[in-house]
Amino acid sequence: MPNGVGSGVVLRPDVVVTNAHVVGGAREVMIGYADGVSSAGQVLAVDEVTDLAVVRTERGDLPVPEYRSELPRPGEVAIAIGSPLGFENTATAGIISGLNRNIPGSAVETSSLVDLIQTDASISPGNSGGALLDSNGRVVGINEAYIPPAAGAVSLGFAIPTSTVLDVTEQLLTEGRATHPFLGVSLSRLTPAIRQALGVRVESGVLIRGVEPGGPAAVAGARPGDVVVEFAGTKVQSVEDLLGALRQTPAGSRQPVEIVRDGRPQTLTVTIGSRAGS
Repeated sequence: MPNGVGSGVVLRPDVVVTNAHVVGGAREVMIGYADGVSSAGQVLAVDEVTDLAVVRTERGDLPVPEYRSELPRPGEVAIAIGSPLGFENTATAGIISGLNRNIPGSAVETSSLVDLIQTDASISPGNSGGALLDSNGRVVGINEAYIPPAAGAVSLGFAIPTSTVLDVTEQLLTEGRATHPFLGVSLSRLTPAIRQALGVRVESGVLIRGVEPGGPAAVAGARPGDVVVEFAGTKVQSVEDLLGALRQTPAGSRQPVEIVRDGRPQTLTVTIGSRAGS
């Protein structure tokens, strides 16, 4: 984070993974280690879709923690490691509160904050990019965000699951970028005001605000004003629902999309595209 502090986790003996928003637009960062030593780091690649970045360190032979491939279960012990508010090497403990969580409203701005692990282990500014560990010290996620008390929340923290971290960082290290399933639409919440203005009779769903010409959704016949109520067999009640289901869908596959247009239900068949993250 420019002129700020974030956290990171050793991924390879000379590579650290952190959040994309921690490094920002920097190409070089300073890395401080648990033993008090510091060295320069080169930002190799970032993926803003999943909010992940990989950094090459000048210091090699770093100890690599074990990354747990399967998702933790709700109720398991969770330990968040990082530098909240600049307090280095801080550990906070709690439990795994839930899986496949979405931060409300986040998907309108970015598609990164979906399919997250929720924990009540305290996560504060500066924890971003640090490790979420299980009781055996295995990395189960990379700390992503928290909802502050000012929003009326208490102990609501989120982490990117290890499976996502390993998949995306492998792409970043081998290809310099990561690719993601792509629909080619801009989306909006279906608010009561929008329902009234458009005469939409469904109570929940996602409004297609725009369609990219020539994109997968456009080829399938989607139009601005359509309301998506189901995608690939998953009921859609929010933007986060749709993006979470899309992330689990292979590029190139053909998927049914249930929409409501002019008050009438229709089924479109979309061939999922792929797009590289920035």
